[in-house]
Amino acid sequence: MYQVRSYCIGKAHEEVIRAILRHGVFLLTEDHEKTLELAEPLNIHIKDPFADYMISPHNMFGRQAMEQYVRDLLEGSASDFVYTYHDRLFDYPREVPGGIAGDGDGGGLDQIGYIVRKIQEEPASRRAEAITWFPVRDTESVHPPCLQRIQCLARNGCLNMHVEFRSNDMLSALGANMFALAHLQKAIADRLGLAPGWYSHTSVSAHLYYERDREELMRYVNGLKLRDWAAAFPNAELLGL
Repeated sequence: MYQVRSYCIGKAHEEVIRAILRHGVFLLTEDHEKTLELAEPLNIHIKDPFADYMISPHNMFGRQAMEQYVRDLLEGSASDFVYTYHDRLFDYPREVPGGIAGDGDGGGLDQIGYIVRKIQEEPASRRAEAITWFPVRDTESVHPPCLQRIQCLARNGCLNMHVEFRSNDMLSALGANMFALAHLQKAIADRLGLAPGWYSHTSVSAHLYYERDREELMRYVNGLKLRDWAAAFPNAELLGL
């Protein structure tokens, strides 16, 4: 397993991109996308997810876009995508007579509410978790959720959070993912009267789309002055560095 430990989310994002450029292997996905992927899972550990800086200056998405993503996660959005993380976490589908309720219609399970209640009832619980995968729909979907699981632990007056992704775009999506999930962590902590603790983020398939998102990749390569450093890598010629 690859590991990145950082003092802030923005720096962690940069270090992940550096790690994929150094250690990634080329993979053509089932959707025929050209990716550079780490051969083993990656874990990111951040002691204080709200330490400066939360957004890398090389990220194409600024604070306004990030804060909108937080609102979409916490409050929901009008998206007509096949699923949203808000719906899966706050309105998880469940079987009812005649079909399925939830996933945006308000008839499902509020898993975040469950996490809060579980920790209120059992402060040392290791069962305060939420999932997004819904087999009835996701095993046949061409767009199943990337985020799979969230687990919260109340320890020493803090609310710690671990999240797991089956697949994670570490260039375009990771920064927004961590920013929004840290705010979800704070929202849960606030409901419990706790402070946000450490944030841990595991991706089983950590990758970047080096051809599709080349413009964004070069913002990091040039901004972090990685061109000369990266030119010695086996991937450099194919990446055009």
